Amino acid sequence: MEQQIYKGKLIQFHPLKIAKKVELTKNTFSLEFNIPEDLKENFRFEAGQFVSVKFESHGKKVINDYSMTSAPYEGKICLGIKVTSSEGDTAQLFENYNEGDELWVSEPAGRFTIGSKPSEFRTIVAFAAGIGITPILSHFKNILHNEPRTRLFLFFGNKSSEDLIYLDQLDHLARKFGDRLQIFYFFSQEKTADQFFYGRLDEKKLNLIINQILHLDDTDEESTIWDAVDEVLICGKGEMIKTLANACYHHGIPKKNIHFELFEEYNDDIYPVEKEFPLIENIEVEFTMLGKKYSTHLPDNRNRILQEILIQGFPAPYSCKSGICGSCECFLEEGEVELLENEYLTEKEEEQGHILACMSIVKSKKIKLNFDLS
Repeated sequence: MEQQIYKGKLIQFHPLKIAKKVELTKNTFSLEFNIPEDLKENFRFEAGQFVSVKFESHGKKVINDYSMTSAPYEGKICLGIKVTSSEGDTAQLFENYNEGDELWVSEPAGRFTIGSKPSEFRTIVAFAAGIGITPILSHFKNILHNEPRTRLFLFFGNKSSEDLIYLDQLDHLARKFGDRLQIFYFFSQEKTADQFFYGRLDEKKLNLIINQILHLDDTDEESTIWDAVDEVLICGKGEMIKTLANACYHHGIPKKNIHFELFEEYNDDIYPVEKEFPLIENIEVEFTMLGKKYSTHLPDNRNRILQEILIQGFPAPYSCKSGICGSCECFLEEGEVELLENEYLTEKEEEQGHILACMSIVKSKKIKLNFDLS
C-alpha cells in the first residue's frame, strides 16, 4: 500500500494488475483489474464512484481519475478511459501499459451515488454524453440487479455511431431487462433516419423527450412518466450538465434529486446564484493546507473563497469550481460563510462545519479554514 496526499486529502493507493485491456473505439479503451482477496475490503465501492490511477507519462508521475463501469456485485474494477490527444497522459497510459502490468490504483471515492431502494417502485432517468456513460453504466447494472421494481430510461448522446462506446453491454442490458429499461441514442454529427435523434442533448431536446417519450404512463393513466421520475442522473461536459440540470429543475424535479458528475474542469455555476450579500471588506483569512499554515487578507467578499485564494497564488486543491467534485472541501474552524449550491456535502457534514471553498461567500471579518481533513 502507498499513501499520497492528493487534492488536499490523504488517499490510499494499492498496486493492482491489469487483467484485461480492450480498445473500444478509435479514442477510448477499458481497463479491468481483478481485486486480490486481501484487498477486497479496501476496494468495496458504490455504483457511480471512481478511482484514481497513478502512472508514468512523459517521464513524470501523474494521477488521473476514472469512473468505474463495473457494478459492486461484479467484484472487479472496470474503467472506461478516453484518449483526449495523441500526446496526452491517457495516450501514454494506453500505449505503455498492458495486461499483466501493475498500476497504482486508489481506493474508490466520489459521491455520484444514489441510495438503493429494492422494495420501491422507482423511475430513474439518465442523460450521458460520450465517456460520460461510464458511471451511468455502473448505476444501471447495479439498479437492474438489485431493484426489481425500478424502471430506467437512458438518453445517450455521441457525435456519431463510431464514437458510441459500450454498445454491446447496453444492448445486452436492454434485451435482458426490456420490460424495465429503455435506451435512446442521439448523434450530433451524424444524420439519423428520425430527426428526433439528431442533435445534442440540451433543453430543447429534453422538452421533446418529455412530450414524446416520457408522456404516457401505463402504470398510471392520470399522469406521465416524467411526473413519476424519482431521480435524474447526468454525466458529461459542464455545459451539458448545466443545461439539462436547469431544464430538469424547471420541469419540476427537485434539485436534491438531480445528480451529476463532471468529466472535465468546469468553472461556471450549475444553477444561477439568486442571493445577494452585504459587502464586507479587508477580510482576514487563516488556513491550514498539507500541514502548513497560511494567512492572508481578502479585499472583500465579492468573490468566493477558492477564487480569491487561487488569485493570490496559493496551491489550493480544486477540480471543478462548481461544487460537484469536493476537491476543495475544508473545515470552517472560525467565522461565517454562506455555502451556495452544494452537490457534494451531506447534511451531517454541513452541520459539522464542512464547506466547499469554491461555493462559499465570506460573511464575517475573519475566517479560519482547514483543508486537511484526513
